[in-house]
Amino acid sequence: MGIVSRRRYGVLAPLWLGAAVTVAAVLLTATSSSATRIGRTTAAGTWAATGSMAHARWHHTATLLRNGLVLVAGGDADCCYTALASAELYDPATGSWTPTGSMTVARTYHSATLLPDGKVLVVGGVGPRRQSLSSAELYDPDTGTWSRTGSLAFARYDQSATLLRSGRVLVAGGYDAASRSSLATVEIYHPGTGLWSRVASMAEARSGHTATMLGNGDVFVVGGFSSSQNTDLATTELYSPSTGTWSTTASMSTPRRQQQAIRLPGRRILVAGGGGFITPYRKTAELYHPGTDSWTRTRSMTTPRSNFASALLEDGTVLAVGGTKVGFDSLASAERYDPVTRRWTATGSMSTARQGLTATLLPDGTVLVAGGAGSGSVFATAEIYQP
Repeated sequence: MGIVSRRRYGVLAPLWLGAAVTVAAVLLTATSSSATRIGRTTAAGTWAATGSMAHARWHHTATLLRNGLVLVAGGDADCCYTALASAELYDPATGSWTPTGSMTVARTYHSATLLPDGKVLVVGGVGPRRQSLSSAELYDPDTGTWSRTGSLAFARYDQSATLLRSGRVLVAGGYDAASRSSLATVEIYHPGTGLWSRVASMAEARSGHTATMLGNGDVFVVGGFSSSQNTDLATTELYSPSTGTWSTTASMSTPRRQQQAIRLPGRRILVAGGGGFITPYRKTAELYHPGTDSWTRTRSMTTPRSNFASALLEDGTVLAVGGTKVGFDSLASAERYDPVTRRWTATGSMSTARQGLTATLLPDGTVLVAGGAGSGSVFATAEIYQP
């Protein structure tokens, strides 16, 4: 999720328009809650409060570590691209957060990828001077510290980062604030050497897209924003790690960015929501069928939403939560998609409406939602969803 679709939320303007960020009548302020954790509810489809983070943040990353803890890193502290370097660990057993080592560079709109050795690779983002970053760093859960690793050839934010079967990481597209342009360039990170190598570029420059690994190990890239066309994209393409090349695949029926894409049991890819600012906010959803390179429409969500979070639950349903709706308001609502009936059903709402949040499936099958922004504030609060 990235600045390229950073909505005019109250006073926000996207960097790619070159607009100055001003503080108007509604100022986003960072708020932190010290509310204690409420015991996890046993009622299905409901939310319960849990411990709050030490720092309010949105557009951060959240990564489930091998030890069962959740690493939250970076993000934006307010309305004005105030990047954070701080990181925190959430313990599902206690419902509490613990500070851990800070990143070497403050960043927001970055990507975070869990590597096979248990370390977390953080790449790119927007830095403390609102510049696109080329730097990358590694978090070591054993020591709780960060260390620099090789830098990208191209500074970028709002990119995709996908762990390949080889253990390497494919970083594709994104946006460059200096040139105010979406990127088609693609780079691969090699954990063994800490270096990057360039591979073939995508057919279209895009940012705010999704990248999903298919069952055969190929990477499916969908939608996003095109700065050259000043529009959202319906196009898709496929990266083959075995050949290092891209091929164009069938387009969606609807252009979208800041959507969510999840691989369902049985190979299909669910793509839902997205849009906003240039195109309407979307509640439509589509299913991609890799075997036939084709799309079919499925039932729409109960409400349009973009800049939201999602999680594939243990029962095979998909949770969509929060985000932005028409009018740039944040959402507290949540809904679930059933791949069998192909229908969305409203489920319990969060206590706080939020966009730019993260949703992490925990080992016990519940979902941790953390941070986000709404109602003129940035949140440190977190909630637990009981499916």
